Amino acid sequence: MRISPGGLLKKWNLALLVLLKPLGLWGLGGLSVIDSALIPMPLDPLVVDYVAQDHGKLLLYCVVAAAGSALGGLVPYYLGRAGGEQILLKRINRRRYEQLRDRFESQEFLVLMVPALIPQPFPTPMKLFELAAGVFEIRPLIYLSAVFLGKLLRFLLLSILVIVYGPTILQTMTHAIRQHLPVLLWGMGALGLGLSIYMTRKLFERRRGPHFPAEDDTVE
Repeated sequence: MRISPGGLLKKWNLALLVLLKPLGLWGLGGLSVIDSALIPMPLDPLVVDYVAQDHGKLLLYCVVAAAGSALGGLVPYYLGRAGGEQILLKRINRRRYEQLRDRFESQEFLVLMVPALIPQPFPTPMKLFELAAGVFEIRPLIYLSAVFLGKLLRFLLLSILVIVYGPTILQTMTHAIRQHLPVLLWGMGALGLGLSIYMTRKLFERRRGPHFPAEDDTVE
């Protein structure tokens, strides 16, 4: 009996869930790494399920899942750095390739963070952006920070919504996002831009040190 690639993937998916999910926090971290690095997993429902069982660890679960996703994404990232240009060009045409390169050059942080914000299973091929980040030689720290922040905000939002409104909110959100995906992308882009400006200003303020009044009065 021949097993299709899709069927084999589902079997691996189920086996990993059975093996790692009972391990709690460590299991969630492992599944997050695997989801980004190798085998797609139902990560959003997993995070929500962990949080629903223990509300007190909401932040911890979301941080671990976001960190695991960012670290797992280093696999396609370094694949891109090792020579993934041809792989990328097999998925997109030359025109889209150049557009993507221009976006990375002008807004590298947002280009990675916004797709990471979009919940599953919507048409935001995150692994494509991770591969492209390596191809266009985005600095690893920028890459990890953008993916981590995007995933963290996404997991936090989903978890809080489920705690407040119950599990049925996920189905409602899925339907709404599919109907209004362009508006959502613009909104998340604006949110990401605002966060980036805020973080950049805070960083420069720290580098400048404490602010003192100007002492430029002249003595007559």
